[in-house]
Amino acid sequence: MPTLQTLLVFVSACLALAIVPGPAVVYIVARSASQGVRAGLVSVLGIAAGTIVHIAAAIVGLSALLQASAVAFELVKLAGAGYLIYIGIQKFRERGASETAAESMQGLRKTFADAMIVNVLNPKTALFFLAFLPQFVDLTRGSAPQQILVLGLIMMLVYSTSDTMYALAGARLLHGFTSRRFRYANEVVGSIYIGLGITALVAGRSRS
Repeated sequence: MPTLQTLLVFVSACLALAIVPGPAVVYIVARSASQGVRAGLVSVLGIAAGTIVHIAAAIVGLSALLQASAVAFELVKLAGAGYLIYIGIQKFRERGASETAAESMQGLRKTFADAMIVNVLNPKTALFFLAFLPQFVDLTRGSAPQQILVLGLIMMLVYSTSDTMYALAGARLLHGFTSRRFRYANEVVGSIYIGLGITALVAGRSRS
């Protein structure tokens, strides 16, 4: 197990990174604004579930594949960006959808699945685990996979707490966004998702 000092430094670093809005935060706030706070909180759970997948991948070494293979990185990046764009297009096609439908159990399940897939298909998250977590792993303190698991779960908890605050704040500040009087709510949210997907594609090209 990592030392208490290592854990404190790690938590501090996670907090510093978590408060800076990134694509996941924008995604969560957009969901919260367009479908209500429940959808925002479900998105937080979906992002966390995707993080668990990345933790497992880091433990078995799959993250190393993304770092070693430019082709694998590009394929996963394209899949993630494409899925964001797909979600955005779907929002454009949801004109006239009622709030009841958006808040239905089936709708919340889809929201959870969308958030999870978006995070799983984010190769930068996998590379983050590969580049960031090892800095806090001490091989003299026991099993490396066990330490990665502990650190990964701590990071997920910190990020989920921050994401929850963003979801609540987004729903409150943008409450009028979902009003029936706002005719183009779906179009605006769809544009946000498509913008995230395009941004991911552009960022990927600048990397290569």
